[in-house]
Amino acid sequence: QVQLVESGGGLVQAGGSLRLSCAASGRTFSTYAMGWFRQPPGKEREFVAAISWSERNTEYADSVKGRFTISRDNAKNTVYLQMNSLKPEDAAVYYCAAVFSRRSWYVEPRPSEYDSWGQGTQVTVSS
Repeated sequence: QVQLVESGGGLVQAGGSLRLSCAASGRTFSTYAMGWFRQPPGKEREFVAAISWSERNTEYADSVKGRFTISRDNAKNTVYLQMNSLKPEDAAVYYCAAVFSRRSWYVEPRPSEYDSWGQGTQVTVSS
């Protein structure tokens, strides 16, 4: 497992942007597929975006396609979520997660498959 710490959340107006970061501990970060999930108030945790450890494969929830971009820097043990054109419905606690994989192309949208989670960072979007 890896230890994950998210940062970058905050309050932003609708239409604005935020970039979330997730810093991972451990020397094997480059062999972990990474994902971002969110949990709006009173709702279940939902998939946002995922990226393979090779960086070549990504997957997005339909609700964020064209607005959010997931990326990673394996040299810095960090995964990012660039969020543009934010909407009030994007408000949630955002979590990053990691799952070990020997497959460089592997991306995973199912939260149940992840075995390491960060503590979350709050994103608030005012209308």
